[in-house]
Order: sequence, then structure tokens, then C-alpha cells
Amino acid sequence: MEELPHLPPEVWVYVFSYLSTDEKHTVRTVCRQLKRLVDHPSLWRDYTVVLSDLRRYTYGFWDTLNHRKLTRVAVRHLRRKEWRRLVKFLPSLTAIVFVDGGRVYKGKYLDNLARFPDLRELGVRNANWDEPVIGRSLSGQLHERLTHLSACNVRLPCTVEFINTVSHLVNLRYLVFHQQGEGYGLDTVRPVPCGVFHNLLLSLKKLKHLSWGMRGEPPEPLPDDYLSPSDPENPGMPRYGGPALTSLELVDYPETILPENALRSLTSLRSLTIRYRYIREGIECRLTSWLSPLQQLETLTIIGGNSLAAYTTTIPSSVTRLTLRVAITLKDMDSIAPKVPGLEHLDIEQNRSSGSLCRRIPMLFPQLRTLRIR
Repeated sequence: MEELPHLPPEVWVYVFSYLSTDEKHTVRTVCRQLKRLVDHPSLWRDYTVVLSDLRRYTYGFWDTLNHRKLTRVAVRHLRRKEWRRLVKFLPSLTAIVFVDGGRVYKGKYLDNLARFPDLRELGVRNANWDEPVIGRSLSGQLHERLTHLSACNVRLPCTVEFINTVSHLVNLRYLVFHQQGEGYGLDTVRPVPCGVFHNLLLSLKKLKHLSWGMRGEPPEPLPDDYLSPSDPENPGMPRYGGPALTSLELVDYPETILPENALRSLTSLRSLTIRYRYIREGIECRLTSWLSPLQQLETLTIIGGNSLAAYTTTIPSSVTRLTLRVAITLKDMDSIAPKVPGLEHLDIEQNRSSGSLCRRIPMLFPQLRTLRIR
């Protein structure tokens, strides 16, 4: 092998920052010098390593993770000895995500999290719990430490109890809650009661990102103030008392569940994502009234739902990033263009007009930097 060019280490690290994970591992096998450079912590910042069956990993493997200063892991089911191994070799973890599909957990399983003093982020994916996810003892130890909590596709014994526990995590900035069901019945998902949800929002004053599952429908539409709790310090006055959210995502949303004024108090939003579950014929599109007060919105994502013509005229002019997973025509693009003159990023679905759209889009959006057609 020829000798490597004599470049400062920081230059090599900068070059390697453009490589994918597989490419980094390939370069790493060339020689010891490149191995050392590829393992530089700056190249693995915010990287999450997936671990399973911890008994098969060697001391060299753990040394590599520590050299890269990795602090984020996704783990499958850990036995008691494996928990001890994880604490021993990676005591400085800041983020742990559980990715077991369909496994039934007991509440004490998560008690091991208290052994990681730097833990800030917790995620649970595809799991059933027959006891509270976060028990009182664990909640007391994490209530000021956790800043990110994600619970996706989970089945809980009692949703209200879980939400009330989350309300004590006072430093939470990022919350994802997509519920699969409650108990072990079929299709038992119901929206979180208004009073419980308001208590959550009023308690989490630092919350910035909220991703909320809307699967299931109540007997009647939720109240106008479901997403806008009143300030308890000013009773009788229509003043918003919740956190200054900058990002909101509604998942599995059926059009009928929230009223027209649902977002009227969330004027601080910079990003809005609506993932529709289905649309019923004859139901008026809520987006028309939802978008009107969001004059600071920068990112808008719509997955499914009504035709574009129903709400294009109310898209805020501040939007610079637009994602649309709906049928799009040239006429739709012509009506959107004057509403978002500063659009920089556009992501749309492929359709029969894609060829014509590609030719027309650069003229409609002169500030466009990226175009993605799925």
C-alpha cells in the first residue's frame, strides 16, 4: 500500500464525514492510522448503535464504542446480566431506545435506567406493558433528567396513568406518544381525556416538539380547546397556558376528531405535520382554518387527506419546506406558488403529471434548492 498523503488529522476527519457508515467501516480496515482517524468521536456524534445479545460482543468492541464516545443505543430485550454489562461498558449513555417487537414488559424492567446518571432520552417501540411503563420510583429519579420521551405503537394497561406520570417529567422538550391499544382488547384506543391532556400540557412548560397519535374516535368531536388549555393563573380569560410548541405532528388523524379552531392558540408553531388515517366524504377540510393563524410556520407536511384545492389558499407565506403526499396537478402547483414565494424544499408524490411538473416547478419556485419526487 502507498503511504497516505501527509494531511492534518482534522482534514482527514472532514473528508471522512462525507462517507456512509458502511464506507467508514471499509476505510477503517485499511490500516491502523485510518482506523484511528475513522474512530474520531466527531464522526459518530448522534449515531445510534443497535445492540442485541450482549454476550457475543468482545472487549475490543466495547473499547471501540468508548473511543468513539457513543452515547446512544437501541437495544433488544436485555436479561439481568446484560443490563449489568451495559452499565459496566457504557455507563455514560444519554439515550436508550427499546425496539423489541410485541414483547410483554413488566414495570420493573425499566428500573435499570436509574443506573445511567447521564440518561436524557428514552424510547419504546412496539411493545406491550402489563404494568405502568414508568413507575413512581423511576419517575422520581428521572423527572428532572429526561428531555426526550418516545412511546410508539405501544399497548398500555392504563393510558391515563401513563400520561399523568409523564406530566411529572418537567424538563421534557420532546414527546412522542402513538398508542396501539389499552389493555388487551381489540381496537380499544380512545383519545386521551381532555382534562388529562390539559394537565400534561400545563405541566410541561419546556415542551417544544409534540407528536400525538389520534387513532380512534370519541363518541363526539373533541372540544375546541383540546390542544389549547387555558392559563390557570388567569381563570375566565381565553389565554393559552400550555407550552410554546414549535413542532406538532398529528398521526393517524381522522378529519372529524378535532374542530376548526383546534390550532388557534398554537401561533408559535414552526413545523406542522398531519398524517391522515382516512377521509370521509362530505366532511369539510379543517386545514383551511388550522393554517390561517400559523403565520410563523416554516415546515408543512401533509400525508393523505383532502385534495390540495381545499386548503392551498391558506398555506402561510412563511413556509420554506413543503411535503405533500396527495394527488398533485399542475393547477395545484400554480395556485401554491404565489402563496409560498420563498419555498426552498419541495417533496411530492410521483403521478401522471410528474414530467410536466418537473419542467414547470423551477419557474414557479425560483428559490427552490431541493426537489424530491417519490
